[in-house]
Amino acid sequence: MFDAVLFDLDGTLADTAPDLAAALNRVRSCHGLAPVPLTTLRPHTSRGVRGLLEAGMAVVPGDPEYDRLAGEFLDHYAAALCVDTLLFSGMDPILDRLEAEGIPWGIVTNKRARFTDPLVAALGLAHRAGCVVSGDTTAEAKPSPLPILHACRALGRQPRATLYVGDDRRDIIAGQAAGTATAAAAYGYLGDSGPPETWNADHVVRDTAELAAVLFGR
Repeated sequence: MFDAVLFDLDGTLADTAPDLAAALNRVRSCHGLAPVPLTTLRPHTSRGVRGLLEAGMAVVPGDPEYDRLAGEFLDHYAAALCVDTLLFSGMDPILDRLEAEGIPWGIVTNKRARFTDPLVAALGLAHRAGCVVSGDTTAEAKPSPLPILHACRALGRQPRATLYVGDDRRDIIAGQAAGTATAAAAYGYLGDSGPPETWNADHVVRDTAELAAVLFGR
């Protein structure tokens, strides 16, 4: 049993891909382009605006149009960031049980607070999470350990007794650097991080049922 549990947000705690993809497709529509299927965009959502613009608009940071398109995307997303976003199936019972057993939990994401805070509130988690650490809360974002260490301090728990769950290799790197146990959420977006079995996480969970088994035993 862990003394605390920390979750990445996108692709781990909540399925945010539908609304992120919708924002990207609104950008495409404004430029006279046809929509890209969600199934095509889903793997790129782990990399946020950079990954989605690269996949959907063929631009990367440094390109002349990148900053303008990124601004358009972020404005569209901010206007509709919790339309089709939901907690992953089985996640709410996990949170219920953590709370029932007095185990604090929190969120550590690279998403900026401008988007994290309203999304967490819309999901009904603002008053449940013991802490919410965004990509701009600390001086460095993941894979730096700073956000996870900040979260552990906020919860009053030691990293060595904490589990961090994430769906990207950088999450596992950050957790290991912070000294937490780690679980790779293989049900998430994964991006270009390679198979989660290669990330050297302490646990690899294929769904929330397997995550519950790691947390509470079978």
